[in-house]
Amino acid sequence: MDLLIKNCRVISPAVEIESGAVAIKNDKIVEVFENCSNLPEAVQVVDAGGKMVVPGFIDLHFHGAGGHDVCDGSAEGIEVIAKMKLEEGCTTMCPTTLTLSEEQLSGAMKAVAEYKKEEKYSKVAGVHLEGPFVNQAAAGAQNPDFIRLPDIEEVKRLNDISNVSIISYAPEMDGGITFTSQLKEIDVVPSAGHSKATYTEIKSAVDAGLKNLTHFCNQMSPLHHREIGMVGAGLMEDDLTVEVIADKIHLREDMLRFVFSKKNIDGIAVITDALAVTGLEDGDYDLGGLPIYLADGAARLKDGDNLAGSTLRMNMALKNIQEVTGLPLKDIVQTTSYNQARNLGFDNLGKIEEGFIADLVILNSDYTVDTVVVDGTVK
Repeated sequence: MDLLIKNCRVISPAVEIESGAVAIKNDKIVEVFENCSNLPEAVQVVDAGGKMVVPGFIDLHFHGAGGHDVCDGSAEGIEVIAKMKLEEGCTTMCPTTLTLSEEQLSGAMKAVAEYKKEEKYSKVAGVHLEGPFVNQAAAGAQNPDFIRLPDIEEVKRLNDISNVSIISYAPEMDGGITFTSQLKEIDVVPSAGHSKATYTEIKSAVDAGLKNLTHFCNQMSPLHHREIGMVGAGLMEDDLTVEVIADKIHLREDMLRFVFSKKNIDGIAVITDALAVTGLEDGDYDLGGLPIYLADGAARLKDGDNLAGSTLRMNMALKNIQEVTGLPLKDIVQTTSYNQARNLGFDNLGKIEEGFIADLVILNSDYTVDTVVVDGTVK
């Protein structure tokens, strides 16, 4: 064996082993042991000392960290972001853009492509384009100056620079349903967000291939007794995966409990939607040309006070969900890794199981990160 992690509490979807071990060869998990007797020899042994080992987190939606934004167009900035994501246990990520000009988006894609040549820290599954094809009436922290109608050719041009995994857009806009089908054809996950779509419009989009709802409950048509909107669709439609920002700000604790009690666990993907201000002190900053301010962990637009994003980290998201819902960790970790992997089309990622990629996080009892393993290598 190349790596053996022993004396660990193994937590994976539907699995919890109080004191087990994980054996790794090359980049794959080759065996999971239910006790620590008769373990194989290994080149490297990590004694977890009873700490939790969970699948490496996968963040489908975040914009930056440490003062760097994905849209800065800097490969060095992406590296800083990826390093900070790894420090929170995020082994796979989807760097997320903002509603900007195609020229600016191209610069962001080039920076991500440059980082991917070596991928020293977190791995890039692909870029998440949040906008620019959103609804002006639900722009939120997206810059209204750059909003435009869905354009599959623009997506293809960006995809040629670096692969696009997800697009958040408003399916009710002109051409939105056709756009949904076109995204499906090029293996990009269609995600409805910054949208005023009705339930009927979302149903039509689902029929065309819609898979996700972006930052559930935020900047989308709400639940109403005469029009259940996008929030109702997220709870009703089993084919939809809902992104959940688990910072207890974007969704209050009672709403988090409600979502986890009413939505099938298979259909929830915890995200951070973290901004460049993550890890910075409170103060005034900029987001895609819009002034924002950071206070007490919440980033808001200075004009209108709308939430602009979070400073959440994935390890703390796991902690928050466990504390708020009381659900077993073996259920919750499905929403921080495995559901994301399936959503992106990976069939060997997000579980601690034989044959799966050895992306793992060792967590302390307070959910701080002790050790991260990426592709079988301790980082």
